[in-house]
Amino acid sequence: MKRMILVLCALLAPVLAAHLVLAAGLFKVGEKAPSFALTAITGETVGLDTYKGKVVVLGLFHICEPCMIQGTALQKVSEMTKGKDVAVLGVNSSGDSKKNVGEFLSAFPVKVAYPYLLDPNKVTDKLYGGGKFIPNVYVIDQQGVIRWQRVGNMDLAGEDVIVAEVEKLLAAGSKM
Repeated sequence: MKRMILVLCALLAPVLAAHLVLAAGLFKVGEKAPSFALTAITGETVGLDTYKGKVVVLGLFHICEPCMIQGTALQKVSEMTKGKDVAVLGVNSSGDSKKNVGEFLSAFPVKVAYPYLLDPNKVTDKLYGGGKFIPNVYVIDQQGVIRWQRVGNMDLAGEDVIVAEVEKLLAAGSKM
């Protein structure tokens, strides 16, 4: 039995390594956040550049349970940072219809009050390399540079963790 497990691990190791290499290519910490402008589910056009000078928490989501959990955490981040120079944005990066995204949002355990954007052409998926690695959360500094990112693991991207990263940037920004 041990031998079978070792053989199985040896066979799966290259596959896991390939996925990790692909995922590592998505980490854009230290790079300028790619700009985009999309329509919010409420109808207004929202562009990332609109928030220059603020810390931005950007969540890229599909319609799935992990995305609902992460989207709920972002609502808590929005509430915890209210009144500060922070913007929270959610993007349905998988091209789902407005109707389907609306139904998804209505199933959340909290009301999502931050702008939730529709991306019918999957622009953000291409710009940020989402797709297979969702949910995806970025914290972007006041100059538009990605300073923190987590993919898919809500334990590593809970609201307290995200707010701590935001607070670091707010403190650094006040010293500039």
